Order: sequence, then structure tokens, then C-alpha cells
Amino acid sequence: MTKQIEVRDLSVTYGEIVAVRHLDLTVGQGEIVALVGANGAGKSTTLKAIMGMLASVRGAILVNGENTTGQAAHTAARRGVALVPEGRRIFSRMTVRENLAVGGVTRPRREIPKLMDDVFGWFPRMKERQEQLAGTLSGGEQQMLAIGRALMSKPDFVLFDEPSLGLAPLLVDSVFEAIARISRELGIGAVLVEQNVDLALGLAGRAYVLSRGRLVLSGPAAELRGSRQLQAAYLGTLAG
Repeated sequence: MTKQIEVRDLSVTYGEIVAVRHLDLTVGQGEIVALVGANGAGKSTTLKAIMGMLASVRGAILVNGENTTGQAAHTAARRGVALVPEGRRIFSRMTVRENLAVGGVTRPRREIPKLMDDVFGWFPRMKERQEQLAGTLSGGEQQMLAIGRALMSKPDFVLFDEPSLGLAPLLVDSVFEAIARISRELGIGAVLVEQNVDLALGLAGRAYVLSRGRLVLSGPAAELRGSRQLQAAYLGTLAG
């Protein structure tokens, strides 16, 4: 069976505010899909809905054929979905090694050493810093740790929420190279929410563009890059 996340007719509300309206989205195994749009477009809300972090959700979310709509967020790792959250949200008073162990809590204990060694292979700096408190790492190192923590659950899909936020350009390049390698070599599907649109569309194969909670454009990322329709979406003239 082909591994896939499929979002069907997703709508999300916060009280009387509709944050996402009737969104359809898919991401397959080993595919990187960008989800872009201006601030407040509903990008992060979509990721939270897929993770099961929101209550007021309508529509259907299927992970590998299973309808996971309404399932609790703490079961997401068992469903094969991991989140690298905006702002990284590592446990600053725990060591690098302890942070990684938390990421592997849903895996059998016997798998943890191998999974951790794999993460150290992806991010050698984490191996060097494994006994260091996570809060003392640089911003780029913390982002690598957040990605490594997600990989510890052995996911089929990783949702990346603003991975370049607050990073120097050189570190951004390193993080995006890691995302590309993880997708290509491990076959992990990725949904990438990113304010740096040019960077996101350069990495992704396909893209979805949101404006005011609605899907206004979708298609091959290379075709959307630099298009007038994309610019119009950011200005809000394609919304509604």
C-alpha cells in the first residue's frame, strides 16, 4: 500500500473565526509538499489539524488509508506522523540525548540505540553535543535537534513548521539540505510550511497556496515559483 496523507474538505474554526475552509491536500511517500501563504493564511492551523491538536475540525484526514480525524495528538507518532514545531520547542533543561529519547518514546526500547545512532549519523554535531543541555545550543543546532527528535519516532511523514525561522542564511541552507536528504534517502513524506517562499518552492515538488484560509493555487512548485498568481495570493487579491 502506498503511504499517503490525504486531507479532504478540511475546515477549522476558532470560535466563530474560520481559519481554514474546505481544504484538499495530499502528500505521498518521499514527497516534499510546500504549504505557503501570507501570515494568517491558515498554514500552521493545517499542520495542527493533521496532528490532531485541534478540536473544531470538519472534513477528513486520512493517514495511510486510516481516517484519523479526531484522534488525539499524543497518538500521532503511532500513526506515523511527526511535527517539527515552529520555534523548535526543545526541552532546554534536558540534554540532547534526553531530548532524542523523548522523541522515541513510542518505539520499542530495543530500537532506541539504533534510532539515536541514525540521528547522530544525520547530524554529527548532535553526537558531539549529546550530553550538553539543549538550551545552550545555537539556533541552528536546536533546529537539528528538533528534526532529530522527530526522526526518533520512525515516522512516515514529518510536518515542518517554519524551519528557517530565526536562523542565519548559512544555517538555513544546512537545515533545508537535511530535509531534502531525509525525504530522498529515508522515503519520508514532508509538508513544509515556510515564510521564505522562494526557498520552499525550490525544495518542494508540489505546492499549495493558501490565502485567508482558502486554497487559491496548487501545482508543481517550479511552475508556481515567481508566478503572478502567487504574488496576487500574497496580496490577498485571489482570496474568496
